[in-house]
Amino acid sequence: MFKVEDLGAVVRVTMQRAPVNAISTEFVAGFMQVLDGLAAKTDLTVLHLRSDQKAFCAGADLAQVQSCFAMDNGAEMMRQNIRGFHALFDRIEALPGVTLAEIGGSALGGGFELALSCDLRMVSTSAKLGLPEAKLGLIPGAGGTQRLTRLCGPGTAARIILGCDVVDGTTACQLGMVQWAVAPEKLAQEAQALVQRIAAQSAPALQLAKHCMAQVGRLAAEGFDAELNGIHTLVTTVEAQTRVKAFLAPRN
Repeated sequence: MFKVEDLGAVVRVTMQRAPVNAISTEFVAGFMQVLDGLAAKTDLTVLHLRSDQKAFCAGADLAQVQSCFAMDNGAEMMRQNIRGFHALFDRIEALPGVTLAEIGGSALGGGFELALSCDLRMVSTSAKLGLPEAKLGLIPGAGGTQRLTRLCGPGTAARIILGCDVVDGTTACQLGMVQWAVAPEKLAQEAQALVQRIAAQSAPALQLAKHCMAQVGRLAAEGFDAELNGIHTLVTTVEAQTRVKAFLAPRN
């Protein structure tokens, strides 16, 4: 599910869960194990996250979502699953090293929330990014309402979350959702060059700078709790159940 390459100051993690790196409880557990393996690595300067699938990450596993809607306690199961997303994304954000998401394909819903937990995002101009959960009667409940608003401000967050606007890499860069947008054929090369440039800097200086930057606009636990409680409430509504069923129908 994950290919981990220890390159010294750089660790490259390639997501390999076919076909679109859907996030399931198994995916979260596997990623947590990857992070466990990095805990004792004192020379880590950059964590480079990428995908070898057509998508960077398409978000929550649809089969798992569907199973939750079929359960009597599905709302609570959904909240527990999303809580796992929160734990993973919080852990990525808290890493002392610099984290870069190389986004070559779509990053939607939970997939974009995963990218938002990284410090840096470099995207292909042809990639698609967004948080379209409202179309399903749901919300971006794994940190999306919090991290995107902190990153881009309420105006852009409203466009993406309330307008359900899925944008290409060029537009995402213009909106501040990512820091770089490059041609698809140049993405791997440009990402590697950026990784090497960061890895050549002082690791203690980068870690302290990252720590200091995190003090500005620190996210509040109340916002994340509101997401989890909101997911729990929405999953029980007829509207969300109807919209999700219609969305999943062509895939069944």
